[in-house]
Amino acid sequence: MLKLILSVILVLLCLFLTVVVLLQESKTSGMNSAIGGGADTFLSKNKSKSWNAKLAGWTKWVAIGFMVLALVMCML
Repeated sequence: MLKLILSVILVLLCLFLTVVVLLQESKTSGMNSAIGGGADTFLSKNKSKSWNAKLAGWTKWVAIGFMVLALVMCML
């Protein structure tokens, strides 16, 4: 029963980690700024950076939890 519960939690962490990583903006502007014009205001840039900082923090903690849970599952 414990192994089943941990497996479900591991799958949920995996899905959440995938979503958090995909929501982050890329570090390079590339063709996106050339095509889109890159006309960001000061407020939108700060909002984007704070959102990306939160997503980066979530990525770090969810990845740590995923790795720890995966190691625990291997030991069972």
